[in-house]
Order: sequence, then C-alpha cells, then structure tokens
Amino acid sequence: MVGEVTPAPSDRTPLTHRADDFLARWELRATAPALSGQCALVLPVTMADGTLAALKVQHLDEECAGEAAALGTWAGDGAVRLLARDAPTGTLLLERLDEHRPLSALPDAREAVDVIGGLLARLTSRTAPPGLRRLGDIARAMTERVPWALRTEPDPATRRLLRDGAAALREVADEPGDRLLHWDLHYGNVLAASRAPWLAIDPKPLAGDPGFELLPALANRYDPAETRHRFDALTAALGLDRERARAWTLARVLQNRLWQLAEGGAGRPEDDVRLAVGQALRAP
Repeated sequence: MVGEVTPAPSDRTPLTHRADDFLARWELRATAPALSGQCALVLPVTMADGTLAALKVQHLDEECAGEAAALGTWAGDGAVRLLARDAPTGTLLLERLDEHRPLSALPDAREAVDVIGGLLARLTSRTAPPGLRRLGDIARAMTERVPWALRTEPDPATRRLLRDGAAALREVADEPGDRLLHWDLHYGNVLAASRAPWLAIDPKPLAGDPGFELLPALANRYDPAETRHRFDALTAALGLDRERARAWTLARVLQNRLWQLAEGGAGRPEDDVRLAVGQALRAP
C-alpha cells in the first residue's frame, strides 16, 4: 500500500513476475489490479482463509530493507499490520487498508496534521530494533559532505541555509537518538482502515531522534502560511524540544539538498518547498 498510488504499467516487469510467484507460494488470489509506486508494486489479494490482504513486492535498497522489522515492532499500533514476509526479496503480505482513502484527500489540512502528529507519537514511542540504519551515521556522512555542497550550490540564499543546517546539525549530532522512525510519513502514506481511523504505510525506517520525522508533513500539501502552525502542532503532539526539532528539521532540509546536488539536478531553489520550509524555520 504505497502512498499516492497509480495504475501499474502494463508491461510485465520483474516485480510482476515476482508477484505471480508469491501469489502461488502463499496461496493468494488477486482481487483487483496492481498498484505501483516508485519502487514497489502492491496487489490487493484474498488469502486462502478469505482474509483480505495486500501483497507488496519491491526493489530492495537500504531505505526499505528494514520495513519488515519496523512493522513487526509496531505490531499494528499506528501502522499497517505485517502478516507474512520473505526476507531475501523483501516481499511482504500486509493487512488490507483502503487505498482509495489516503489522508491526503482529507479536506481539512490542519486535521490531517493532527492525524500525522498522533501517529508519529505512537510510532516513535518504540525503541528501534537492531540492524536498522542509524541517524548518527547519516549525520556524520552529511557533515563530511557540507564543504563540497557549499562549493557546489549555485544559489547564495540556499548556501546560507545549508550553512545554517550544518550548524544546527552539529548542535544535535552527538545525541542522534534511538527511537524507531518512519522517516517518510506524509499524507499520502497514511490510509484509512477498518480497525483504526488511520494507519501509516510504507516506512523507510531508521533509528534516531523523532525531530528528524517532521519535514515530510511540513512540506507535503505545502502551505507557507501554515508552516509554523504545523511545526508547533507536531512538536507538541510528540512532546519534542522545539529547538532540537528545529535543528533536526534543518538537517533534513540539508540532507535533501545534498541528494539534489549529487544528482546534478538541483533545479531552481525557489521551486523547492523543502527549502522554503527550512527558510521559514531558520529563526527560532
């Protein structure tokens, strides 16, 4: 159940072949067309006992490698429930949620922010299981790349923001935290469910400080007039120190710009809402 799903392509990709294999292996029956995201394919299915479920096959990378461990740790509390897994391929069998009712469709954006805050409070209450990516390692890698980024960034205002992000990161990097983070909880990654009003899907988990979780909810459904309200609502819901959360959010903005610069497609800074969020949060 990937966020903001679209119909799967008609050509038979390796993921569709793998889905066929697991339909047979786990005695599943497809009940609707497959849905696809950037790196995964999700197929609504019925299990042999009649239980509605969703088969997720995906291209494994370091971001999604810990998905099963995270879902198992949450055990359905705030997140989709894991029913079965195949570790070598990262294939998952998940409880069926309502892919036609994402949180992104909720008309009241402030209500949606409150939902995200409540889910993040539950999800980050758990200690991360062993073996996940660690925010401390990510922070060190970012710090090492800052001098290169400052030489590479063409926009003066964005260079100033990257310096602020690097300075903020240095303030908090020595205590990166050990909570189980979703890392990508935006409004398209929350779906309605029968057993709960809303549940999170598609984590890219890591161990770290919950302050690193906020940027997706600030930048998705972006509204510049709402940035401060959203930040205040999220920090309050999670019980976070606002200055630490601000520092980790600026670090997350830095992380995203490092990726863009490395890919050679920095684009126009004025078009990047994450940079706009960072600019809004620069001052305490």
